[in-house]
Amino acid sequence: MSSLVLVLNCGSSSIKFATVNPETAEMPFSGLVQCIASPDANIGWKLNGNKQKQQLPDINYHEALDFILTLLRDNKELFDQIIAVGHRVVHGGEKFTKSAVIDDEVLAAIRACQDLAPLHNPANIQGILAAQKMFPNLTQTAVFDTAFHQTMPKEAFLYALPYELYEKHQIRRYGFHGTSHLYVSRQAAKVLDIPYEEAAFVTAHLGNGCSACAILNGKSMDTSMGLTPLEGLVMGTRSGDIDPSIHAHLVDRLGYDIHKVTKMLNSESGLLGISGIDSDCRTLEDGALAGDERSILTMDIFCYRLVKYIAAYAAVLGRIDALIFTGGIGENSSFVRKIVLNRLKIFGFDLDTERNNASGKNSNQLITKDGSTKALVIPTNEELLIAQDAATLSQE
Repeated sequence: MSSLVLVLNCGSSSIKFATVNPETAEMPFSGLVQCIASPDANIGWKLNGNKQKQQLPDINYHEALDFILTLLRDNKELFDQIIAVGHRVVHGGEKFTKSAVIDDEVLAAIRACQDLAPLHNPANIQGILAAQKMFPNLTQTAVFDTAFHQTMPKEAFLYALPYELYEKHQIRRYGFHGTSHLYVSRQAAKVLDIPYEEAAFVTAHLGNGCSACAILNGKSMDTSMGLTPLEGLVMGTRSGDIDPSIHAHLVDRLGYDIHKVTKMLNSESGLLGISGIDSDCRTLEDGALAGDERSILTMDIFCYRLVKYIAAYAAVLGRIDALIFTGGIGENSSFVRKIVLNRLKIFGFDLDTERNNASGKNSNQLITKDGSTKALVIPTNEELLIAQDAATLSQE
């Protein structure tokens, strides 16, 4: 009988779940609950290759978790194979530099970081408590989005603010998507057959949330997200970098309050805000190709910001062995990759159109021409890394 790890990725309004074989990467059971607490709430799941979907209008978070765990419990053969539970936890602050077995102290530390990730850490905690109730005798592990970035030097993670804000309140840059950046950079080293501990990579995780990371000798040296996931690149609905004085301008001149500003920057900006059409990159690509001016402008801004970060990180690293694209946009948008690499020719990138259009699937993940600086498309698999960490910690 195979050993499986239940992986729970609890977002602010969605729950991604899977049972993962940490050795083979097989996922006999996986799915997603989305739009929780809305009339459009629904769940889609796949069990042993069979897909199902069900509407769950207005289901709350607790009910959604219970629905998932009941599906699992009702499949006794699958249920009995679970040896550990791995939880994605968004914010671990400075305390966690690697994954950890969840005990009372770890749970308290996750709670202490709730102010830093108010939409995500409370959801992560709900997932932990539900799984502890369902599997009281199994090891529960937390895999932190922020842990990989704890190797950043102070000049990278400190803001130019009064130093006591860091000393007393831990106001600093933490970074996110760490599990994804770690996974794809390791995979890139394998693909290129170079030692991971001697490589210089820039990784671009591009989805509804986007971040770039500079990785040198297996360590994160800088990343684009900051205290929260709002800083950095243009994203689906998040603004990324802005002048901080915009807050005061909107409050003083337009009568906004701080909560309205924060909501706008997180939920009404980015691709959605610029285009006024959609936050989905695919819709905007189609619009750009059809000649829609706002769609063209939106995609140009998105790619321009990404190009600036990649170029900056190449300077931070001193060289670039490979640029890695991942995430829903990074893995699937030949359109974005073409614009970005054509703007980075100064670093020796020479795009291979055929390879790019195939997302590197027929060319050992490469999308650049032989002899040029390498760019790759590496599909991320955060669930596998979480499962592997959970399996290892459960045996210690």
